[in-house]
Amino acid sequence: MWLLMTKQQPMIEANNPSLKSWIHVKADSDFPIQNLPFGVFKKGDDSPKVASIIGDQVINLHVLLQEGFFEGIELPLDVFDQNSLNPFITTGKKMTNAVRGRLSELLRLENQELQTNNHLKEKVFIPVSEVEMLLPVKVGDYTDFYSSEQHAFNVGSMFRDPENALLPNWKHMPVGYHGRACSIVVSGTDILRPKGQTKSKEQTSPVFGPTKRLDFELEMAFIVGKSTTLGESVGTDQAEEFIFGFTLFNDWSARDIQTWEYVPLGPFLAKNFASSMSPWVVTIEAMEPFRVSGPKQEPEVLEYLSYSGDAHFDVKLEVYIEPEGEKKTKITSSNYRNVYWNIRQQLAHHTVNGCNINVGDLYASGTISGKDSNSFGSMLELSWNGTRALSLEGESQRLFVEDGDTVTVRGFGEREGVRIGFGEVTNKILKAK
Repeated sequence: MWLLMTKQQPMIEANNPSLKSWIHVKADSDFPIQNLPFGVFKKGDDSPKVASIIGDQVINLHVLLQEGFFEGIELPLDVFDQNSLNPFITTGKKMTNAVRGRLSELLRLENQELQTNNHLKEKVFIPVSEVEMLLPVKVGDYTDFYSSEQHAFNVGSMFRDPENALLPNWKHMPVGYHGRACSIVVSGTDILRPKGQTKSKEQTSPVFGPTKRLDFELEMAFIVGKSTTLGESVGTDQAEEFIFGFTLFNDWSARDIQTWEYVPLGPFLAKNFASSMSPWVVTIEAMEPFRVSGPKQEPEVLEYLSYSGDAHFDVKLEVYIEPEGEKKTKITSSNYRNVYWNIRQQLAHHTVNGCNINVGDLYASGTISGKDSNSFGSMLELSWNGTRALSLEGESQRLFVEDGDTVTVRGFGEREGVRIGFGEVTNKILKAK
């Protein structure tokens, strides 16, 4: 058994960087044998099924279960014959980790169980280009945090001044708000430009129409894997027992609508029209190799937010814009480690008042910005509130996202020659109705 000691715990065998698969995986693939994330796919008129992926091959887990390859793991027979991961996640970490571990065994170069069964392989493995990926979880509740200090500083500097950029509460608690769960969509979904009220400084009264300042927000999100009852709190030392895995997240924003509406209760129409996520959920166990320490938190946090060990993750993040009929341009590169408040603190704060959580709930990080201007996580920052145009490949420039633009978010961690990625979140902006 392969063990690599960390500050947290021994590494999991399925994470072994020396593992090789009999399935061909390109060197730059997000989905080597060490990843094995979970998602939901649909092929043609067939009903949705729960899957994993290696390289460019989607793995039909329902077929594997029906054929007896998960013998010894007490799974419900229909757990993979579902349109969301929620029933699978509900079985608990012992089960979900066992499934990932068993998949790892079946896919290893030296394992012949599935490798030599050509008839079954045709049923189990499907090229990802031949399937439709669906929203991986049924999201009951969605919370968006505001966890990147640099992003909060940038926004505060724009709308107040650098001396008062962070509001008094920001370094004392993970600030967040409840978002609209039913408008979360999967990568590949077209987004209609939203409409609403806006009012510029020069106008005496508001006007109605499509947003002129459509923006993306570069984020990560985690999925809850275990429910609590009303009145129960989750401590930072327990939090990761309640977290199933991570996805990429883009919390679309209409900045001009937001500016007019957000006082006194915060964003409403500026945020609830759409948020998008990647189709694959990477388990928190697969992310073990990418743990890093977080920033020193000053002033010292209250006891219920204190934690020990490494609870931040080194995940490289990128955003691309591709105007219709033009080339794709990478416009920013950030990192998930650029958050001040980590996932343990976010969940602990969210539940400290007794708020109950449920399997499938989604918690987004908030915009993730680095210190350099080329690592900012939104057009609001990259164009500095519309005052600095970004030059794209060719002759195009952008202050905000325009109709016909395709925005793509990518993310991956790299260590010891292994790349664990999340795929991508890609959406095209359509003209408002």
